[in-house]
Order: sequence, then structure tokens, then C-alpha cells
Amino acid sequence: MDPLQTHLSGIAARGHEWGVGSCVTSLRRVLVRTPTVQGDFEGAQWRKPDPARLLAEHAQFVQLLRDLGCQVEVCAAEPNLVDAVYTHDPVIMTPFGAILLQMHKPVRGPEPEQVAHDLDRLGVPILGSLTGGEFADGGDKVWFDDHTLAMGHGYRTNAAGVERVRRLLESHDVEVVAFDLPHFEGPDAVLHLMSVVSPVADDLAAVYEPLAPVRLLQFLDSRGYERVRVSAAEFATQGANILAVRPRVLVIAEGNPQVVSALRARGCEVHEFAGSELSVKGDGGPTCLTQPLWRAS
Repeated sequence: MDPLQTHLSGIAARGHEWGVGSCVTSLRRVLVRTPTVQGDFEGAQWRKPDPARLLAEHAQFVQLLRDLGCQVEVCAAEPNLVDAVYTHDPVIMTPFGAILLQMHKPVRGPEPEQVAHDLDRLGVPILGSLTGGEFADGGDKVWFDDHTLAMGHGYRTNAAGVERVRRLLESHDVEVVAFDLPHFEGPDAVLHLMSVVSPVADDLAAVYEPLAPVRLLQFLDSRGYERVRVSAAEFATQGANILAVRPRVLVIAEGNPQVVSALRARGCEVHEFAGSELSVKGDGGPTCLTQPLWRAS
């Protein structure tokens, strides 16, 4: 067993219910946040959701995760922070604790400090934080294994942010691999690395190839991944944003029949949830809605 696996096994033996070094191993504990219905949705680049349906969709999403065996930590809504429902973005969870980020989207600035209080209450230690001109979103990271963290470099995550994460992890034998993201619709639009790729097993990933960095596609090929190609229509409905609760046991927003069919043809168990208000109108799929706190090593 290598030193990192020894560390992860030690965490489990001591009863520490935190630590993440994968996007596909068993999701044991996850943080979510009830959406607020108070705030400037238009200013946050949402399409105005129906409040009752927004809350109902989130409650159904939480129940689905519980039905799939996850321990779900539900945090209270944050009035006026409409994006705070997307708990994946203020933090990068690692096998060694959480990295608190700084968010480049101005209306999301308060979120990392707020989630730090939640993590403290839940017993999750802080490994480090971004400061000064260092910016990153959690949606710009993908754990390919517990020694390899991919990061997207774009409008939400800058070079200084990538470098800070790299420095925090280098002593733990974790390689941080950065990929440049395209301009897409400009700095006001959201495009994360996880907008275009979702690993669903150690050899299978859903990918929206037109916006995927060439080096990312080459990286996937070098590691033996089969790609499930997402269409432009289903990219718009979060078809490339898929949460693995276990390898090939997946959660995806409704309205993506081509992706669902392709995944099932490859032996995946796919669970759909209603996300017209919760996901599509805020441009955030099931990975965005969740902050994994503990995945099996």
C-alpha cells in the first residue's frame, strides 16, 4: 500500500468521515445547501426559477442521494446568495482536508467564508486557502485518481489559483495538471472543467468535445478512457455534468436521453432527477449541487 493509501485507510480507521481523492469511488458523505428563493437571480446570470418548484426539486434531489446510500449534510439556505446552492465551487476537497477558494464571480465572494463555518461544524479540517490574487472554483477541478488532480484554467480559475493548489498538494505526492479552457461565451458566462467532462468510472467519461481542451482529450486517451460524447443540445441541459455515487452508478438531470441511453448501453445504472429550475436555469448540474466530503479510498 502506498503512503497516500495508508493515510486514507488511517482516516477511515480513526473514524474521520472526510477525504476525497476521486470523482467515482463510493460517495459516503456529501454537503448540499437548500436553495434560497430571495436574491437577485438575474444579477447572478440565472433564468428566473419558480420558487416552489426550485425547493421541491432540491428536496427530491437530496432524497435521491439518500436513497443511493449517501449521508447527506443539508446546510441552511443563504438569503441573497443564489449561487450558494452550488456547493461544489467554494472548496476543493482533498484526502488531507479542504482547500478554501476565492471566487472570481463577484456575487459569490462571501461563499468560501460561509462554507468554512459549515466545514468546521462538520469536523472537516482546512488544508489551506487562496488569498490575494489567487482565484479558483471547485468546478474547475477533477480528481482522476488520488495522485492526479486536473484543473481548468479559465475565467473563474487563474494561473495563480492553480499554482496555489499545486503548492498545497505537492508535498502530498499529488500532481496538478492544468488545462486551458476556451473563451466560450466570455467572462460573465460559466464554463468549468466539469462543464465539459465527467468521469463516471475509471475507464469511462462523458465529454462535450467541442469545448474540451485538446490536451484534456489526449490526457483521457492516454489513461484509457472511453468517451461518451455529449451533443450540443444536451450540453445545454447539463448532459455533460454527471455525479458518480459509485463507479457506473450515476445521477444526471432529466432531459438528456441520448447521454442516458449511451451510459446504460455501457453498463451504467443511471438515476435522473427533475432539474429544470435547480440545474438548467442556474447552469449547474448534480456535481455542482454537491460537495463530496468523503469518498471511499
